[in-house]
Amino acid sequence: MKILMVIPYVPNLVRIRPYNLLRFLAKSGHRITLATLWGNQQEYQDLAALQPFCERLIALPLTRYRSLSNCLLALPGRSPLQSVYCWNSTLAGQINHLIESAQDEPFDVVHVEHLRGAKYGISIKNRLSQLGLPLPVVWDSVDSISLLFRLAAKENKQLLTRLMTKFETGRTERYEKKLVDFFDHILVTSANDRQALLDFQGNALVKPPISVIPNGVDLEYFQMDPNLPREPGTIVISGKMSYHANVAMALYLVNEIMPLVWQHKPDTRVAVVGKDPPATVRKLGEDRRVEVTGTVPDLRIYLQRATIAAAPIRYGAGIQNKVLEAMACGAPVVATSGILSGIHAQAGKEILVADDAHSFAAILVNLLSDPEKQKEMSRAGRKYVETYHNWDEICRKLTQIYTEAGERLRKQPNLAK
Repeated sequence: MKILMVIPYVPNLVRIRPYNLLRFLAKSGHRITLATLWGNQQEYQDLAALQPFCERLIALPLTRYRSLSNCLLALPGRSPLQSVYCWNSTLAGQINHLIESAQDEPFDVVHVEHLRGAKYGISIKNRLSQLGLPLPVVWDSVDSISLLFRLAAKENKQLLTRLMTKFETGRTERYEKKLVDFFDHILVTSANDRQALLDFQGNALVKPPISVIPNGVDLEYFQMDPNLPREPGTIVISGKMSYHANVAMALYLVNEIMPLVWQHKPDTRVAVVGKDPPATVRKLGEDRRVEVTGTVPDLRIYLQRATIAAAPIRYGAGIQNKVLEAMACGAPVVATSGILSGIHAQAGKEILVADDAHSFAAILVNLLSDPEKQKEMSRAGRKYVETYHNWDEICRKLTQIYTEAGERLRKQPNLAK
């Protein structure tokens, strides 16, 4: 297939969903044109790694000034700030021109990612309607952002985050209600996010399908390493630490759960691994038993050495990549039950689950004391991700959705009117 992907930020090893969809679609022989925006020198350098997967790559800069200007202009209106943060009218014009000029060999599908990219999808759909072209536009919402904001406004203890999410929630709900009836097919990463968007759909007889396309794991990259012994009494927690949900998770683990663990296992160490930790997370490192790493050259080493990977997520949406990566590296995972909305691992076998600090701490203490259970969970977790989160299988399902979206669109009467 000839696929136009519009990703409003550079796909890379941090933004693993668009990076791996792009990579594995190209690996399967599909021809990819990528339109994206880079915001700093590191993202500009990351573009080089995408060249081998792209037949054509269009990348324009997105400065902080442009994003701030977009948000300020949107304040008096009703659109969520997320929807305009990555808007660049020049890129939108280039995308539409690219579609119009490709009539001798047209695209088979346009894939647009995230709420931040939805405005590009709207621009494309409107132009296609004017031209009467039966080109499907698939919107990968990834998560329901309004669902995430509702949870953050309720659960996050940081005042600024609560105020921002409360401000954005109503705007985002209204926006998502429009989007779910607008595109030709909608993708999300979990059943909870799908239900949240289904609840927004109107009463039209024909509604765009909403499908769950889970995240996968690069099983060749994230592997168990039999030559790297696990360090006893080590708990790892990972994720991009500038993300408010990960901040809340790290604070909850160290401040509320670990004191209960240390009563029984005083030598247990915690590694908080992830880029851009704010001051509240860096402060956790003042305890000699806690290491706050910031950016690391290779996350796998921490996952492969840890006794346990903890994910006491207070709130969130979609699939938690940190859990899948830990399971792929053979780290036994202990998490809160919200994790199970995005993955189908068996609690008690492939993952251990608890929702309050005392129960979570008790599971950690018991697992730290049971090497056989650690090995059993390590094997079961790896087998789970191999079976259910393989990018090759996920991309096969995605290309089937692309094909079906095109077939449905071509069957619609009076397309050119």
